Amino acid sequence: MQEGTIVKWHKKEGDILAPGDILCEIQTDKAVLGFEIEEEGTLAKILKPDNTTNIKIGTLIALIVEPGSDWKNVSVPVEEGPPPTQAPIPSAGTATPSSTGASAVGRQHSVSYGPAVRALVSVYKINPTEVPATGPHGRLLKGDVLKFIGERRLRPAPVDAVPLPAAAATSPRPPQMAPGVLPPPVADRSPRPSAAAAGSASYTDIELTTMRSVIAKRLTLSKTTIPHSYNSIDCNIGKLLQLRKELMADGVKVGVNDFVVRAAAVSLQKVPEVNAVYSGETVRLLSNIDISVAVATDNGLITPIVKDALWLGVEEISVCVKDLAGRARAGKLKPEEFQGGSFTISNLGMFGISSFSAVINPPQTCILAVGGSRMILDAECRPQTMLSVTLSSDARVVDDMTSAKFVHCFQEVMENPELMLSHGRPVDIRKLFSK
Repeated sequence: MQEGTIVKWHKKEGDILAPGDILCEIQTDKAVLGFEIEEEGTLAKILKPDNTTNIKIGTLIALIVEPGSDWKNVSVPVEEGPPPTQAPIPSAGTATPSSTGASAVGRQHSVSYGPAVRALVSVYKINPTEVPATGPHGRLLKGDVLKFIGERRLRPAPVDAVPLPAAAATSPRPPQMAPGVLPPPVADRSPRPSAAAAGSASYTDIELTTMRSVIAKRLTLSKTTIPHSYNSIDCNIGKLLQLRKELMADGVKVGVNDFVVRAAAVSLQKVPEVNAVYSGETVRLLSNIDISVAVATDNGLITPIVKDALWLGVEEISVCVKDLAGRARAGKLKPEEFQGGSFTISNLGMFGISSFSAVINPPQTCILAVGGSRMILDAECRPQTMLSVTLSSDARVVDDMTSAKFVHCFQEVMENPELMLSHGRPVDIRKLFSK
């Protein structure tokens, strides 16, 4: 990610902070994460209020002073230049701000340190790379900076005056603010009517969230730069549904999608060429089978990962998917729970969609679109339950023969659920569903 949004501050100015406290919630391009405090202090000044959008990484968002300090009389450090930016990284490996990192408050440096140290180096104009760090993993501690200040007999640097921005010639002069009065709050993001040319409100503008903006950019990038190839197949899931019915009678609650995840894991083991990511120059075949499952949320689509799916039984997969989906909709996923993955499954069958094709999630090379089941009559007029799936593959990595091999393997596993056994060991099928 390159920028984020302050969703909500959990602390207000003057509050005492302790290590582990959640300072605020930050919305990245994938989820809402809590920003944790690492050291004791007092929140002196909030520089970016709730719902502030498009905050670049490295931007100063708040000031924290030492416990017992006069937090009401603090000066805002003058930014010496634009904050450093990071190159965008693909979704499956997208970097998000750590909930305990130091990049969300203050400017970024090569030395790792917390807010108390940041305040000291800012007030005394110290280059943190010149201070010997004694903390774990080279972390700069507050005691290191205080010792450095004492040895050098440093004094706080004078605060530079902050010039007011020049007003544009055509812009109206902003109203004067009385001393101590905060600027008006940021406008909310709720839908607002827009006047048409004739002056009548005939439509509504809805501002895109950071997450939906990133989704739009990534979908456009995927469809315009990746040569998508499609292979569809129908699976007879009569045996699978009968097995599911028997398991339900025994108190084991699993869904068809859980079988789909399991069948995909077994198929990826048999056709490992599909379990790959593409960096633009090299193809990396992955040893772990980590399956991303598309989940719809109010903010957009997110793909939490069922890790090591090959080693999980269907019931374990069911529990894992329900837990991930619930926390995804609540915005409580950790970055490592949706970053990465080697293969994606998108299921719209529960919405009555018979079949569809999905857009590849780079740097992954394939995504399986699962439609709904339907009843047909076979040649002997016996009812059969069929399930349609479509594999979208990156033709630069997975050719049509490999794609066809995978979908036929997937069909075989779905039609014969006894094949859903890890490494083909002679294990009773019921053990596959045990906790």
